[in-house]
This record gives sequence, C-alpha cells and structure tokens, in this order.
Amino acid sequence: MAKPILIISAGTSFTEITSLHGDFGDWIASGLNDANVQHVNATVEKLPDPTTTAGAVISGSHAMVTDREPWSETLAEWIRQAASVDLPVLGICYGHQLIAHALGGAVGYRNDGFELGSHLIELQMGVDSDPLFSKLPVLFHAHLVHAQSVIRLPPQATLLGSSAGEPHQCYRVGKHLWGVQFHPEFNETIMQLYIDHLVHAGKISPVAAKVKSTPHAAELLRYFAEYVRGK
Repeated sequence: MAKPILIISAGTSFTEITSLHGDFGDWIASGLNDANVQHVNATVEKLPDPTTTAGAVISGSHAMVTDREPWSETLAEWIRQAASVDLPVLGICYGHQLIAHALGGAVGYRNDGFELGSHLIELQMGVDSDPLFSKLPVLFHAHLVHAQSVIRLPPQATLLGSSAGEPHQCYRVGKHLWGVQFHPEFNETIMQLYIDHLVHAGKISPVAAKVKSTPHAAELLRYFAEYVRGK
C-alpha cells in the first residue's frame, strides 16, 4: 500500500470557525485532493517516523515560533529528520516559519503588525525550474494572516516569492522542502472570518484588510500532492 501524505496540524483555528467549517487539517486535505492522508496534531500527539510517509504538510497555528514551546521544538526536530531523509515537505504560515527556524533561519515579529487579507505575491526569476511554483503565474493573490515572519532564510534556501509587505513569502530548501507564508488552504469565507475575528478583538481596524479570490494559490496543495505521488 502507498504511504500516506501526512497532515501535521500545529494547533486549531477559532471555535466559531471550526464549529461550522472544519479545521486546518480538513482544509489542507481538501486542497490536496488525495485519498490517502494521515492526520496528526503535533501539539498533543506523537509524530510518526518520517520514513513512513510519502510527504508532509505542516499547518498554520495561533502559536508563535519564537515562544519555542516544547511541542514546537519537537516538531522542529522532526523537520530536521525529514530533511535528512529527503522527504517532500510543505510548511504553511507557522509551518513555513518553523522550517526556517529548524534549518538555521530566523523568525521574529513583524514591525508593521499583522499582514492580513488577500495580497499579491510576486514570484522571483528562476522559479521556472521549481516543481511547484513553475506551475503558477508570476503574479497571483493569496490569503495571509500572520504577526511573525521569516526574517532570515535558512542557509542554502532559494527565495521563490515576495509580497509588498513580506520579502520571504515562499522559499525552497534543497530539492523539495518548501515554506509558504500564505494560506493556500483558505477560501474567501475562511479569510473573511479571520478578519472579522481580529476586528472584533480590536487587533485591526475594520478597513485594514480586503478579500479577493485566490484560485492560483489554492492549486498549490494539489500540485504538492501530485509531485509527491510522481504525477
């Protein structure tokens, strides 16, 4: 039997979202469109040996990488193990930042506060050879919600894309270990619910973020699954 694609949740979304729309792992699984996935919540469950999986996707989180919580540091060690056995990995938001932290980069708070809403991503020259990003247009919109960023890429990382407010939107380390600050698993409804929550909490102004359609960003998860499966 083929090995599963592992979906590693680094936490859960807000209750008002999960009660109606599912959680990080559900949205990632839908985007992968692969029948053989395995879910694990890294905050409370033991992570499987990387060699027992075909690839892995690490979710976002409401935690902060710089807090270095024990479960997060355990996941960082797992990432180093995955890199050592050449496992394809895609890190999203928190996952993107944790990969950078695990492999020698640096993470910190953004000077400008939250980057939130649907923002334009611009790919760098040279992405034509990348197995995933070569399939995307040079400019595309993606959903974002984060207070921390990768402030220094890991050694040997290749920068793949940036936005006006975030120089390190996406990168690759080695052959197939990717980090993306944006959320390919979010749809417009989920993005708007995040904005509504943060407005209600007083963390952003009501006009601070806009939501757009992000069809190209959404395809990234399917491209990753197809790459893992050798399609």
